[in-house]
Amino acid sequence: MLQAVLSKIDAAQEESLEKLFDLVKFQTIATDPAFHPECTACAAWLKAYLESFGAKASLHKTMGQPVLIGRWNEGETKLPHVLFYGHYDVQPVDPLNLWASPPFAPRIGVTARGNKAVFGRGSADDKGQLLTFLEAVRAWINVHGTLPFRLTVLLEGDEEGNSEVLDAFLKEQGAKLKADIAMICDTEMWDDRTPAITTSLRGCISEDVVVTGPRIDLHSGYFGGPARNPLKALAAMIAKLHDAKGKVTVPGFYNGVKPVSKAKLAGWKALKLTEKKMLSGVGLKVSAGEQPYSLPEQLWARPTLEVNGFWGGYMGVGSKTVLPAKAQAKFSMRLVEGQNPLKVRKAFRAYMKAILPADCTISFKSHAGDSSGIAVAEKNPWIAEAAAALKDEWGVKTALVGSGVSIPVVESFRKHQKMESLLVGFARHDDAAHSPNEKYDLESFHRGTRSWARLFGRIAKEMKS
Repeated sequence: MLQAVLSKIDAAQEESLEKLFDLVKFQTIATDPAFHPECTACAAWLKAYLESFGAKASLHKTMGQPVLIGRWNEGETKLPHVLFYGHYDVQPVDPLNLWASPPFAPRIGVTARGNKAVFGRGSADDKGQLLTFLEAVRAWINVHGTLPFRLTVLLEGDEEGNSEVLDAFLKEQGAKLKADIAMICDTEMWDDRTPAITTSLRGCISEDVVVTGPRIDLHSGYFGGPARNPLKALAAMIAKLHDAKGKVTVPGFYNGVKPVSKAKLAGWKALKLTEKKMLSGVGLKVSAGEQPYSLPEQLWARPTLEVNGFWGGYMGVGSKTVLPAKAQAKFSMRLVEGQNPLKVRKAFRAYMKAILPADCTISFKSHAGDSSGIAVAEKNPWIAEAAAALKDEWGVKTALVGSGVSIPVVESFRKHQKMESLLVGFARHDDAAHSPNEKYDLESFHRGTRSWARLFGRIAKEMKS
């Protein structure tokens, strides 16, 4: 049963790549209104694609881009129910001059490591990834005529810009979209040879801060010294946000943070993540994270507070000797399971007000898309089945890892559908998602598709036993 599907996937690789090329050509930059027609056209293309191998598909209007839902075996209530999630929107392509080829003209090229890959915006995040699952479905149906489970596919177009769009949609849908498991392909392998299942994600909140001093910019000769400089004030405040060991000093910041189990720590230690392995590729050598925690703990189990931007005063060519009236900074906080985003934001604002120097005022602005940290129980039977299927394909034990990034839909599924998620991805660390020259290795695309088929095979086997 399974071998026929794997052979079908192998034989159909050129056809599958054509599908990926067609999908990447859509300029689905949902954050730019100029590209909204492209998002609509892409959603329509995906609807026709799903219908071509038997889906009952429908497009749904939202306050953003269309949501596409496709269903197979809808009436087969005795079968296990799987929901698959992916997103068709992509990041903006700037700076365009750094692309070796047009970002929406996909091509096959060779990576710095000598691997063949599809280059183009969205090839890895998330169009190539979602097609690994859908092409496995297509191959299985072409061979067997049906799936061994009920399937709902949900594809959205606002993941890169505003997670509140899908959250509102999922809240409205409620139990109508509940399944036994949500499968998501938007994560990475551990390394080129080792498949991975992500069992925890950090959440994220963002804050803009403006510190104001004098009512106007001041001449530094007349006022330098006695007059409060907001840039100096804000710089001093930023310096107080961490102690010498990298710990965040905001009172209450760590409330709710849970200790990591010994078993999980042992599993992370076995991954042998080193400073060289993690940092050398970006030109760094030494971890600046919170001590005495290991690198996996710093990345996956400890919250962070980072400065993302800091500016004020004159920033043009040449010199202008002024004390600026305002200084501004952008902050982001990555949160772990147990932390409350609203309480963390409140604590951050209270501390910034407490350390604000005299003769200054402060204002804050938050951004949409707050998310909480999420952890999935590693004893979940879906994780065991997926880990075995991945090992069968890649020949090595599947790594159970955390991730420092946020995938807000995981929290939304848990909140609105009371449903856990299985995060399996085949992206690689050099895919340059969100950056110029994004790519997706052909091996990731091919063996990722085979990996999903192997999981389908294990589901089929369970149904027969």
